Amino acid sequence: MQETNQRAEILVQKIKHFLIANLGTILEKASIQEFYLAFSLALREEIMINWTATLDTFEKQKARTLYYLSMEYLPGRLLENNITNISATELVKAVMVKTGRNLQELLTHEPDPGLGNGGLGRLASCFMDSLATQHYPAWGYGLRYQYGIFEQEIWNGVQIERPDCWLLNEHPWEFRRDTQAVLVNFRGNPVAATNSHGDEVYQLEDYEEVRALPYDIPIIGYPSSVFSVLSLRLWSTKESPTNFELQRYNAGHLDQAGENTSLSDVLYPNDHHETGKRIRLKQEFLLASASLQDILLKHRRVYGDLSSFADKVRIQINDTHPALVIPELVRILTKSYDISWHEAWEITQTCCSYTNHTVLKEALEEWNEHRIAHLLPRQYIILQKLNQEFCAAVRKKFPEDADKVQRMSIIEGGQIRMANLSIIGSHKVNGVSELHSEIIKTRLFRDFYELYPNKFTNVTNGVTQRRWLLHANPLLAAFITKRIGDRWITHFEEIAKLRDFASDPATQEEFLAIKRENKAALIHFLAKENPLRNSKGKIIGHSLTLGPEALFDVQIKRLHEYKRQLMNLLHLIMLYRELKKDPNARRIKRLVVIGGKAAPGYENAKRIIQLAYLLARKIGEDQAVKEKLAIAYVENYNVSKAQIIIPAADLSEQISTAGMEASGTGNMKLAMNGALTIGTEDGANIEMRKEVSDAWWPFSFGATADELATARSSDTYKAWDTYIHDVQVCDAVDALKDGSLATNEQEAEALRALYFSLLQDHYTDPADKFFVLKDLRAYYEMQKKVEELFLNPRKWAEYALHNIAGMGKFSSDEAIKNYAKLIWGLEKYPIDTTIYQNVQQEYSEHDRCRIIS
Repeated sequence: MQETNQRAEILVQKIKHFLIANLGTILEKASIQEFYLAFSLALREEIMINWTATLDTFEKQKARTLYYLSMEYLPGRLLENNITNISATELVKAVMVKTGRNLQELLTHEPDPGLGNGGLGRLASCFMDSLATQHYPAWGYGLRYQYGIFEQEIWNGVQIERPDCWLLNEHPWEFRRDTQAVLVNFRGNPVAATNSHGDEVYQLEDYEEVRALPYDIPIIGYPSSVFSVLSLRLWSTKESPTNFELQRYNAGHLDQAGENTSLSDVLYPNDHHETGKRIRLKQEFLLASASLQDILLKHRRVYGDLSSFADKVRIQINDTHPALVIPELVRILTKSYDISWHEAWEITQTCCSYTNHTVLKEALEEWNEHRIAHLLPRQYIILQKLNQEFCAAVRKKFPEDADKVQRMSIIEGGQIRMANLSIIGSHKVNGVSELHSEIIKTRLFRDFYELYPNKFTNVTNGVTQRRWLLHANPLLAAFITKRIGDRWITHFEEIAKLRDFASDPATQEEFLAIKRENKAALIHFLAKENPLRNSKGKIIGHSLTLGPEALFDVQIKRLHEYKRQLMNLLHLIMLYRELKKDPNARRIKRLVVIGGKAAPGYENAKRIIQLAYLLARKIGEDQAVKEKLAIAYVENYNVSKAQIIIPAADLSEQISTAGMEASGTGNMKLAMNGALTIGTEDGANIEMRKEVSDAWWPFSFGATADELATARSSDTYKAWDTYIHDVQVCDAVDALKDGSLATNEQEAEALRALYFSLLQDHYTDPADKFFVLKDLRAYYEMQKKVEELFLNPRKWAEYALHNIAGMGKFSSDEAIKNYAKLIWGLEKYPIDTTIYQNVQQEYSEHDRCRIIS
């Protein structure tokens, strides 16, 4: 205790120093923003020795290094996670006492970095945490979005997109690296030349030059002895005045003048128009080219030349967004480093690997051939050559199948298929769950699997237990540690020991008490901080809630029809109408929490949000029913809100159309926090069920992926038949058009569109494309079983404890070990003791106030 007080006093002095030296104020007068900045800067200084020593260790050991390229990261608030990861919670509490500040106010003052949309970005952040914790040599690369995806407001059920101003104030956890900026070129006229091998290479004339400025964010690993710190490097075009085209501005072309400055403004600009498509393509190439230039510069600094590049560099293409790294690497190697075409292609395939995250063919990224030819003329020439050589090889290998070349070609029908490019240009291709990887091999990329059977593998996703259990749910974390020790924090397989306590009544009661406390915290949040807005955006109240005795039924994820939020809402219409007839029809209360954003151009997803709002409004106006049922739509769902919702959840909704969810990670977060899953046999749900065991996985339902594939191919499923033969389902669907939920024509029109999407074909899409009505009856009946089990709290707790105990396989630590072994061939490199001591000594020569030894 005395040591903590001493260290706290030193940290207070550092805070005072930063307040005066950096902000020109003193502790007593500092605003919450000023105190947050000074506190973060003081804490940041404490990790600099480890960060420097980590990078120096990797260079000294000449370690094979992973470079992880992703368009999205969702790290959540950095300050609170960093406090957890350097084990400084008690120290920080002591500092708050000494400074008279409120810790919760400090932590919630930090905005969530707006660098991602959903599971893809959060997965990348979990992976970075696990890479750092396990001392793997790695860098993350992404874009520093000025306004993120968007900030969501719900105006009378309508999603309104506002800029996500997470960078409105200074961001203390980033380092601007002006000297390491690189230049990326677009458009221009390619001029042919040859390298020393006779390979055609191209100079570029009259091009458009964009300066990419890097910002580095430290990713702190959880301490074993000495914690490692990795770098997440984010590229920005916003802070580079040279990107602004003054001549176009003076000519009156204001939109064109600022286009390159705005490339890093918004994640996934709406691409329903040409400008959005062009900016999105530029973003993807900016990430690929800038990161690749940086990788090459790092390698040359350590090794002097590129002779060891293929051995020492691993580039992970996280979904197809960074796939242009493939032709760009070939281009740079052949032109700038005079490497032959054949060798450059071998190096590229050796270094690159690709993670696929979707089984939806319409979600497989394609770019218009003419757009790429115009914006990236040199890369387009390389793509043409790669495609010619590949198609020739396919014809030779499969001479009897003329259609195979067309299916596998990178360029087809005026479109460039980025998934095909990613497969061809990588040495490994992985799915993210066993089912997903099997679908990739047998259906989605069957032709490629026949050609490259050894290229395909599986690495099931995982989440970091440090963010999603230790940090998000400290009560449950302490409960677990009290029983099995704290090794689970870095070795999550240890969580299996919790099974030994699952049938213990005292353990069950304590678990239920913790769940009630977390539910009370969520109730407080919803009642105070989740606003209801009228059609003009004015706050008219907050979400109606029930007490902690209710079943907390949670569906939090990106809005997409295949995730079937619509099925959840149709069930709630059925439930509402039951309770309307008889308020005692159900013996439990249910609070349904839904959260997620719809892509700006995804109209049906927006209509589903509106339906959720309108149904919540209808129930809230019904005095009898609202005592038993409530719906809360969480506005602007993000990582910080997930950390409040997930510990409070009783029931985890994982109801995607079987065969369409690649993996899921929300399912893992909710399960490891003690929620039971009601779910289809889809994605990682299948593996989770196996790990928990069928005996303790009670709420699986719905048609399987194979059954739905058969229904599609045979065209045997007719939504209309289900609609007319099930009176209760018919009644629920009719609520979308009978006027019972809508109060104006705009609302009625939105609901009618959902009604017709379920019952009418639309061009090539069949009615009820995602089999909502097919599974609705099974879902409804399974929800009754949920209620039956919830009536027995201790039995429910026993199931929940078995589910937590079965989550050991689903740590991102395990996923990263599998990537390192199966795909990257990485070794662990903890910080070299000598390097650490040297850096520490050099630092200590001018600073005697270090608090973390």
